[in-house]
Amino acid sequence: MDGVLAVLGICVAGGVVGGWLVQRLNIPQVVGYIVVGVLIGDTGFGLLHPNDIANLTPFNNFALGLIGFLVGGELSASIFKKYGKQFTAILMGEGLAAFLLVGLASTGIIYLVVHDWVMAIAAGVVFGAIASATDPASTIDVLWEYRSAGVLTTAIIAIVALDDALAMTLYGLGTSVASILVHAGGESIASTMLHTLFELGGALVLGVAAGFVLNAMMHYMPQTEKRLGISIGIILLCIGLALAFNMDVILATMAMGIVLINHAPRRSKQLFEVIRSFSTPIYIIFFVLVGARLSLKTMPLWIWGLVAAYVLMRSLGKWVGSYWGGRVSRAEKSVQNYMGMALFAQGGVAVGLSIVASQNLQHIQVIETMTLGDIVVFTVTATTLCVQLIGPAFAKLAIKKAGEIGRNVTEEDVMAELNVSDVVDSSIVPLKEGTPLAEVVQHFAEQDTLVYPVIANDEKIVGVLTFEMLKEVLLDRDTWLWLVVGDVMQPLTEHLLAKTNLAEALKEMQNTQVEALPVVESAETGKLIGVLDQRLARRKVNAELVRRQTALVA
Repeated sequence: MDGVLAVLGICVAGGVVGGWLVQRLNIPQVVGYIVVGVLIGDTGFGLLHPNDIANLTPFNNFALGLIGFLVGGELSASIFKKYGKQFTAILMGEGLAAFLLVGLASTGIIYLVVHDWVMAIAAGVVFGAIASATDPASTIDVLWEYRSAGVLTTAIIAIVALDDALAMTLYGLGTSVASILVHAGGESIASTMLHTLFELGGALVLGVAAGFVLNAMMHYMPQTEKRLGISIGIILLCIGLALAFNMDVILATMAMGIVLINHAPRRSKQLFEVIRSFSTPIYIIFFVLVGARLSLKTMPLWIWGLVAAYVLMRSLGKWVGSYWGGRVSRAEKSVQNYMGMALFAQGGVAVGLSIVASQNLQHIQVIETMTLGDIVVFTVTATTLCVQLIGPAFAKLAIKKAGEIGRNVTEEDVMAELNVSDVVDSSIVPLKEGTPLAEVVQHFAEQDTLVYPVIANDEKIVGVLTFEMLKEVLLDRDTWLWLVVGDVMQPLTEHLLAKTNLAEALKEMQNTQVEALPVVESAETGKLIGVLDQRLARRKVNAELVRRQTALVA
């Protein structure tokens, strides 16, 4: 157990540093996670051994389940009603184009090595099927990192979510065809189709059922922390059942997320946000382990040619197929032109299929020292490293070209970037300690402000006067003539500094139920610069949010 904890510590700490370093080079952080994994794995310094990685397989399944759940939370029914035909055309275009191009290229290269067309076609079919898969994890991570929003972002989320099902279908058929071609006693096409339908259909049924159960439980648990706990519990249960019955984990939890976002959109929105923030270290560990798993030292030289052809043909297939699908379905120009480059990443699904292939195709001998299963694992391992390094960068380029970076900015994002001084109301004229109440009452009647700072003769703030404080003396008009502000004000106990972060200031004011507070230049000078009013501050934040979104659209 101590060893596992040390591995997790290395993954999180190293991943954070790696992500931070590549971000400084304007590269998506997920690339840094993977590079750190390569460096500490067998390909690099060997700090993580295969046994360590194998012990964390359940953790990887948990990460994939969370990815599926959060992706499902992005897929509301309204999106499919509006873009359903486009998504179907693009999915079939990019998936089948990658399948055909990689299949043909792999067949040709394998034939040059073994001089056996049957064996070469069998290998090409398997490679083509695996090539159709797209990694949802790293692609979605890029979209979240750069706060992307728009029609292209929506299409990317839908396609990478659905790609899993298409890849599994093609893989099931591909491995069956490969076994039949080499007369190795494989299952029939019909049997394979039934098995694949069970995996996909069972995963959907399981996910839908889990989604309805979670929604019912949330109805009786309004507290955020309890909802988080029950959600993680049901997600883990869903993952466990999917693995027990050999169903697709990502598809099951994705169906769970889809049910939740469509059946209870308002109630589930906050839950998805909480789980997304909770899952960050889990993603880091997952991607570091992906890199650490890539052992490239023992590959024969000729396989590198297969790797290069696979990467080139797969990328071309994704690009051309997406463009064709978008063109046929009359999708937006940004979807037609840039969708393909956002689909280069290949990760968990492809690696998982290659591992399954290594088991199912281990009996098919290609050359004296290598089976078809070995070739598949070696090639997919190397291509995964290549496309995981270039895929996130191209995904960022796609949303940048489409002008969708930064459009998913929230009110909280804006507040986190601002200081109190950026939204302070400096138009409020402070009251002097010696000002008669008669003048003050008139001042309150003419102005909308309900809180006024009070200053002494040296211009330093000494207290505040609110409308609530005046209520006690309003009924006795005679006192207005001889009472002054200093007699009824409240001595200063709370104030804000100009450089205080706005989000922190507003959160503290909300917790203490204070509507407005005076703002001073610094603790040393104590010079008043204005008042922070919650209502006014939020209006200014919303105006800044609209300004940013409008500028991005323009």
